[in-house]
Amino acid sequence: MTTPSKKPTVSKSVAPARAQKVVGGKSRKPGGRPPGVAPAPVATLRDWIGGARLRTLPLAIAPVALGAATAYVLGGPSQWHPVRALLCLAVALGLQVAVNFSNDYSDGIRGTDKHRVGPSRLTGSGAATPRAVLTVALVFYALSAIVGVIVVVASGQYWLLAVGVACIVAAWFYTGGKKPYGYYGFGEIVVFVFFGIVATVGTTYVLVGSVSLESWLAGTAAGLFACAVLVVNNLRDLPQDRSAGKRTLSVLIGDVGSRALFAVLILLPYVILVLFSLVYVNAPYAYLTMFIAVPVVLIVSTAKRAAEFVLALQLSSVTALVFALTLAWAIAF
Repeated sequence: MTTPSKKPTVSKSVAPARAQKVVGGKSRKPGGRPPGVAPAPVATLRDWIGGARLRTLPLAIAPVALGAATAYVLGGPSQWHPVRALLCLAVALGLQVAVNFSNDYSDGIRGTDKHRVGPSRLTGSGAATPRAVLTVALVFYALSAIVGVIVVVASGQYWLLAVGVACIVAAWFYTGGKKPYGYYGFGEIVVFVFFGIVATVGTTYVLVGSVSLESWLAGTAAGLFACAVLVVNNLRDLPQDRSAGKRTLSVLIGDVGSRALFAVLILLPYVILVLFSLVYVNAPYAYLTMFIAVPVVLIVSTAKRAAEFVLALQLSSVTALVFALTLAWAIAF
């Protein structure tokens, strides 16, 4: 007589081991790093400094210098406020850095920077998490807003708070939000208005409570330089922006049109300089910056590699800064 065999049992300690397979020493539990995938690189201090895009800071300095110079002439030394001028500079620099980090964040999460040919970005390269980049951007927005409020209170022109809010909104929605205007060819227009006219005329008004024709003309020149830098930046990224669906002005008007537009934008300030030269004896010295501007036009007209466009961008920023500082000196002294 045979006895029935016992039904095999599975040890309770074995079941979890089967449910959680280990491959290559790494668990397949949810949230774990897939086997064979290297951990994301950690952003260094140099990466964060690069993310601030220091080469764009001259575009923030130039309009404030011009606005301060026209204010000095308009109100005289007795009404000029050097501390307030430095605070205006801090606001401009803070907003420039903030918009650079917010662009890094917004373009990165959209995948626009996935196939960049220029300097890598923190979010797009994975060197930093989107949350970290966004946090840094918000910190600089907040610092700029705080300093801006101090300037407004010092000047007593509280309606300028609305202008400050408009500046922050314009900075964020360049590439942020559901329908960023930078993706529809309006970037150059907004840059001209805020990084040219508003920054220059606003500085003059905050310092002396009024503006002059020189301030408007200087702001126009600063805005043209800022637009030129944006055009060469977008020209460098034109193929990648087109494939990513980012319809910048360069994408809309094409390669040849963008190169021609850049030449017009970077040379028009020298036409405006004629008017200053009729009034201020030292203003013609600013024409010396054409020794930088003209070669930049030649570089952009023939550039094929990303490195050439990066060089043109850097030289354009330098041209804008030296032009502005020279003209500001000519106006004030």
